[in-house]
Amino acid sequence: MASESRLYTVSSETKEHLRKFRLSTSRAKDPQAVIYLIDKNTHEIRQDDDKTVYSTLEEIGDDLPDHSPRFILLSYPLTLDDGRASVPYILLYYLPETCNAEMRMIYAGAKELMRSNSEAGRVIDIESVEDLEDIPDRLKKTE
Repeated sequence: MASESRLYTVSSETKEHLRKFRLSTSRAKDPQAVIYLIDKNTHEIRQDDDKTVYSTLEEIGDDLPDHSPRFILLSYPLTLDDGRASVPYILLYYLPETCNAEMRMIYAGAKELMRSNSEAGRVIDIESVEDLEDIPDRLKKTE
């Protein structure tokens, strides 16, 4: 982690946003998500420019780029098979097969730093927008 913290930066504003988002979604009734990116020049991890909070997996898919990785923080309320309510807080690591090697390396190096700063319970790797459709089933299997 020490080498990661020298390579990548997470501003205090971003850390505060991560904290507020995590706390505000812990009892949410609807899915909520935000997309984060890494600035290629400064290696700063920050929220995507549009500052949108997404409420469906389809909305997230519509805004993901075809050839560039992203981190997506997702709070996804669901009812487990035994009837219990659960709101898993996860980090989706979106790494499309078509992105270049440089971007793959940048995001791979920051993955654990993003997970620890966001305090996500787990990380799920996805390679395409279509993989978002499987998220509810994947969450139910592990909760």
